[in-house]
Amino acid sequence: MAVTEPAPVAPSPAHDGILRRQALWESAARTYARSLPIVPVRARGMTIEGADGRRYLDCLSGAGTLALGHNHPVVLEAIRKVIDSGAPLHVLDLATPVKDAFTTELFATLPRELADNARIQFCGPAGTDAVEAAFKLARAASGRSELLAFTGAYHGMTAGALAASGGATDVRVTRLPFPHNYRCPFGVGGERGADIAARWTEYLLDDPKGGVPAPAAMILEPVQGEGGVNPAPDGWMRRMREITQERSIALIADEVQTGVGRTGTFWAVEHSGIVPDVMVLSKAIGGSLPLAVIVYRSELDLWQPGAHAGTFRGNQLAMAAGAATLAYVRENRLAERAGTLGARITARLQALSADHPSIGDVRGRGLMIGIELVDPEAEPLDVTAENGSAPPPDPSLAAAVQQECLRRGLIVELGGRHGAVVRLLPPLTLTDEQATAVVDRLADALRAAESSAYRRAAAAPAR
Repeated sequence: MAVTEPAPVAPSPAHDGILRRQALWESAARTYARSLPIVPVRARGMTIEGADGRRYLDCLSGAGTLALGHNHPVVLEAIRKVIDSGAPLHVLDLATPVKDAFTTELFATLPRELADNARIQFCGPAGTDAVEAAFKLARAASGRSELLAFTGAYHGMTAGALAASGGATDVRVTRLPFPHNYRCPFGVGGERGADIAARWTEYLLDDPKGGVPAPAAMILEPVQGEGGVNPAPDGWMRRMREITQERSIALIADEVQTGVGRTGTFWAVEHSGIVPDVMVLSKAIGGSLPLAVIVYRSELDLWQPGAHAGTFRGNQLAMAAGAATLAYVRENRLAERAGTLGARITARLQALSADHPSIGDVRGRGLMIGIELVDPEAEPLDVTAENGSAPPPDPSLAAAVQQECLRRGLIVELGGRHGAVVRLLPPLTLTDEQATAVVDRLADALRAAESSAYRRAAAAPAR
C-alpha cells in the first residue's frame, strides 16, 4: 500500500531559531536532538506536533517512558488533582497519601512472591540512581563488592551503572556472555547458544582459578534495549536465577525500560516466571514524570538510615501520575494488548525481509521491537547465526532509515552494538490503525534509504 508522506512545511522562524540556540547553548553531550531536529510544541497520545507545523507518530515514547503516550487524560487528571488539593509538592521521604497510593498500586502489580515480602526504596528521579542503589544494597547485605553483568548491557550514565554497562573500560565487573540468536558469541544460537552461555557462567563462578571473587550481585535486563533489543531466553533466565540462588548472589532485574506492560506482561521477568531479589524500576512508573525506585526482598534491608538518600525522592506529581498509569495499564489489560499487537507488527516486519535482504533480523517482545539492518552484499562475518551466517551490520543504512522515517512523520530510535538496529517503542495505547501506519511508513523509508541514489548522496563528501 502506498504511503502518503506529510506535506512539506516551511520551518517557522521560531522552529529554526530554537534549534539554532540549542546548538549554540547546549552541551556537546546532547543525543536525541542530533538525529531528531524537531521542536515539539503539542502532543497527545502517539502524535507530536512540531513548531514546523508537521505531525509525527512517536515510536520513541521518551525512550519507553510514556506507556500511555503523551498527555493521557488519566495522567493529566491525576496531576491536576494533586495541584488543586494544595498538597505539598516536595516532601523529601516523608509519608503522604499520594506516596501511599502509589506504593499500594505498585505492589499490586509485582510478582506475588516478591510483593508479599518486599521493601521499597525511593531513589533520585533517574533510573541510573536506582541502579546505584541496587548495587549499594547488595554490597551492604553481602559484605562483597564485585558484580556480574552482561555484554551488551545498558544500566545508566552514573559511574557504577556505566561500569556495569557494555561499553565500560576500566572496571571491576565480571562480564558474562548474553545469549543472542542472530549474532551468537559461540556461533550456534538458539537454545544451544543460551545453554553454553549459562554453562560458561556457572563454570567461571565455580572455578577456583577463574579469577572471579564471590560477587555481591548479578544485574541483567530481561530484554536488552540499548544493546539492540535482545530478549533473554526464558530458560536462560531461569538458569541465572538458579545459579545466583545456589551461590547466595543477589539477582537484580533492571526493568527500567521493560516494565509496566511493555513486553506483553506487566513485568518482563514474568515471561520466565523468575522472582529476582531486586527489581530496578523507573521510566513508565512515573507516568511521564521523573521517578525511580528499587523493590527488594526484606532480608536485604540491612543498610543504615541515609545510606542512600536524595533531595528529590518524594516527587508527588510523579507518584500521582505513576499510580494512575499503573492502574490504567492493569485495569485495561494493556500488557496483553502489547503482546498481541507487538506480535502482529513483528510478523509484518519479518515479512518485509523477503523483499529487503538488508533486514538481517527482527526481534523483540511485545511493543519493544528491533530491526537489525545489514549489508547483504558484504562478506558475512565469521559468526554463525542460528539460521546461517550473519552479514555485517549497516549503521549508515540505519541512520538513513531513521532520517527517511522522520521525513515521513515517524520518529524511531537506533541502538545495538553499531547503531544498526532500528528500535520501536510505541505507547501501549497504540491503535491498530497507527500500527499499520508505523509499518507502512517504515517500509517506505527503508525502500528510499536502500536506493542507490540515496546511498551515493550519503556517501558523497560534504562540501
